[in-house]
Parts: sequence; structure tokens; C-alpha cells
Amino acid sequence: MALSSRFETFIGALRFFTRLPIPGQLGYSSVALEKAIVYFPLAGVLLGAICAALFMVCALFWPKSLAVLVAMAATIRLTGALHEDGWSDVADGFGGGWDKQRILDIMRDSRLGSFGAVALTMLLLARYVTLVEIETAWLPFALIAGHAFSRLCATGIMVSMEYARTDGKGKPFSNHLSIGELAFVVLTGVAPLFCLPWRQAASAAVLALLATLWLARLFKRNIGGYTGDCLGATQQFAEVAFYAGLLCRFS
Repeated sequence: MALSSRFETFIGALRFFTRLPIPGQLGYSSVALEKAIVYFPLAGVLLGAICAALFMVCALFWPKSLAVLVAMAATIRLTGALHEDGWSDVADGFGGGWDKQRILDIMRDSRLGSFGAVALTMLLLARYVTLVEIETAWLPFALIAGHAFSRLCATGIMVSMEYARTDGKGKPFSNHLSIGELAFVVLTGVAPLFCLPWRQAASAAVLALLATLWLARLFKRNIGGYTGDCLGATQQFAEVAFYAGLLCRFS
């Protein structure tokens, strides 16, 4: 792929996965969108870096707890709550559905149900508590690594499973990636881990992977694959699991 095509695909990924202001029409093509998933973890690196910088600035003037809250709010603003929406839709669908079609129908419903509301509240609370507990010096690196690795986990769902709908938010992406593209996805998702203490980074990665495997089994058993909402839910659950893994204590 030519350098200009790679850049357009990266911009396409930013257009789809974030709400960053990108001028012009670059990245709107179907080709760019089809391969945008290759840059999902890299988009996470960028988002994590922005939120980490914002946290560090806010921590100069405010208590850590408030700086974390600002960083979380920035993440939601920068993504348009795209992944949080997927998490709540999955909770509603799998909580209230009894077969594949009913689950898919509920997930497509734009209204927020009781399962989704409770799951979203618990998710945000868990993210806040884990981030506040992480050592301040490591928190900026944790944000970057958490955003990147959790998006690698979501990409793993996509490339290893079939799409469960005939259309939808995840349909435009290609899950047929070359060896080079897969290597790039893994590299950009894993590289930020090396900025963290190796034991904590390893436990964070393992816990995030276990969370992803649990969701993958749930998706496979109930709907025979994944949807766009499933990718968002995986990213959210894996990110919180990642932060929880960083807090594991070693003697």
C-alpha cells in the first residue's frame, strides 16, 4: 500500500473511531474505511496521549481524582461515547434477549434499557476507581497503554470471528488482514506496554485478554459472531480489566 493510501486509511480510522476535527474529505473513501481497523490501536495511542497530557496539566492545579475525571470526560468527548454506547447496547441485548434475533434487535434499539444503564454506570465507576488507584507517575503511560491494548483486543475479536449481521456499524471493516497488517496492529497495541513496569504490564495484558476471551465466548455462543457494538463493548471491558491488572500486587 502506498504511503498516501496508508495515511488516508489512518485518517479514515480517526474519522470513524474519534470525533477529532479533521478538515476536508480525506479518509472518507470506502477503501480507507475498509482497512481502518488496522489503525484502531494506533488511534488508541493518540487518544491516550491526548488524555494523558490533559491529566498531567490538570494534576498541576487540581487533586488527582478531579484530573482523572477530566481525562475520562475528554475520552468520552473525543470518541463521541462510541464504545460506551456499544457496551450499553451489548448489556441490554444480552441481558434482555433470549435468542440471536432478539439480542440483535435489542442492540439495534437506540433506547437505553435498565441492563445498559446499570452496566454503563458500573463500567464508568470501575474505570474511575482503578485510574485513581494507579500511581500518579505511571498514570499517563497507563492511559496510553490501556487505550491501545484494549483496541488491540477488540481487533482480535474482529479478525477471529464472523460478522453476525448482514449490515451495521462493523460491516464496512475487512477482517481479512495480511500478515504485515496483523503485525502492525499487534506492534502498535503492545508497544506502549514497555513504558510500564513489566510485572504490572504483563498482569494487565493477561487480565485484558481474559476479559476479551470471556466476551468472545459469549458472543459466539449467543449470536454466532460479533457486531460493531460487540467491538465497542470489548474495548471498554478490556480497558477496565487492563487498569485493574496494573493494580495487582506482587511481593
